[in-house]
Amino acid sequence: MEGSSVQRSEEQQPCKQSVLSIENQERLENKQKPAQDQESDSGEEWDSDLEIEDTTNKKLSLFRAELYHQACQRTGTIPVSSFHRHKGEVHLNLNHYGVGRLGAKALAIVLQNDKNITNLELEDSALQTRGAHYLMEMLQMNITIHSLNLSNNRLHLEGAHIISKMLSDNYYIRSIKLSGNNFDDSAAKYFASALKGDYVVKELDLSHNKICDRGGEHLGYMLATNVGIEVLNLSWNHIRMCGAMALSAGLKVNSTLKQLQLSWNGFGHIETESLGQALKHNSTLVSLDLSSNRIDDQAVTLLCQGLAINEALMILKLSHNPITNTGALTLLRTVTNNTKSALEEIDISTVFVCETFMELLEEACQRSPALHVQYSVMRSVIRNLSALHIFQKFLKEQNESILDFFQALDKERTMKVSTLAFRNAIKSLYSAVIDTEMYCTAPPR
Repeated sequence: MEGSSVQRSEEQQPCKQSVLSIENQERLENKQKPAQDQESDSGEEWDSDLEIEDTTNKKLSLFRAELYHQACQRTGTIPVSSFHRHKGEVHLNLNHYGVGRLGAKALAIVLQNDKNITNLELEDSALQTRGAHYLMEMLQMNITIHSLNLSNNRLHLEGAHIISKMLSDNYYIRSIKLSGNNFDDSAAKYFASALKGDYVVKELDLSHNKICDRGGEHLGYMLATNVGIEVLNLSWNHIRMCGAMALSAGLKVNSTLKQLQLSWNGFGHIETESLGQALKHNSTLVSLDLSSNRIDDQAVTLLCQGLAINEALMILKLSHNPITNTGALTLLRTVTNNTKSALEEIDISTVFVCETFMELLEEACQRSPALHVQYSVMRSVIRNLSALHIFQKFLKEQNESILDFFQALDKERTMKVSTLAFRNAIKSLYSAVIDTEMYCTAPPR
């Protein structure tokens, strides 16, 4: 990371003496009273006593469940029953079980030298900062856990600092989810600093936090230098204006990011314009989620400046924005006119479109069968389109043109047809078509 000339590599491993000092090990080995093994909820200094007596020999003979039970006894915490249901599995899911700080310590004791578990899920586990501290110490020893979920654990700024220090010297964690931890701009700065130039972490989830403009700037600078991240979730934050522009600037030069989630951030004209400019240059992003922002028809037009030439984006989500049929048409025409567009999925499911949009979409799908667009439509629009198709089918069967149809109605050659005459003709035509269909499908006597 910054200020270090040491290059990381997959062959390097972190020093296994970093977790526990010799002093702590000796202190543990000399413990005799059970009361000394318990930890009060407050007034304690940090400790890192994650070892048990004779660790090297005993861990070879104990099963993981037995080791976990022993660790829970020593830390004075109640074992989580779900732990035993994951015996032999690589995925350990303890989400919503209220593991707590002491429970995290027990887990850290068990997992520090574990060679089996690759995915550790601890969302909504009341870990708080101290629990995160124990887990980060464990990760200095563990070399098999690649995916970590610590969402909704009230980690705050101190927790962000602890985790970012681990990420600065990380060799193995490729996915980390930190949603809903009250992280602010200062926390974002910690993560951005840890991940500048990083190539190990592939997925970072910072959604449902309190990251604002300054935090967006830090993360934007990180994107510009990071060479590994592929999935970034920043939804449900407060990133706007300069923060959004910095993110777009980072996206413009980033060469690894594939999925970017920015829903519920308040993006408007300025933010979407900068994203549009970034999409002109970015060639790796395949999924962009801008749902539930402030993107209107004008903002769609600004975003389309990038979509007009982008050749990589495959999924675009714009639902729950103040977009009308006008914006939907602009978007569809832009995608249709870009013959090199890779877009296959467009979500504008909350936009009510008209007949023109549906007709254009039908043409677009004929040229690009993979294109799928989610939209809303009024019943009247469907009814009108149905009537139009029946009308076209009738003219084709009668070998007539639409001009022939209107000339038959304009008997006085005034070049005008009244609304009443047109409606009556359509009704007669519709009845004739229905009668014909019923006759053709009636069973023989």
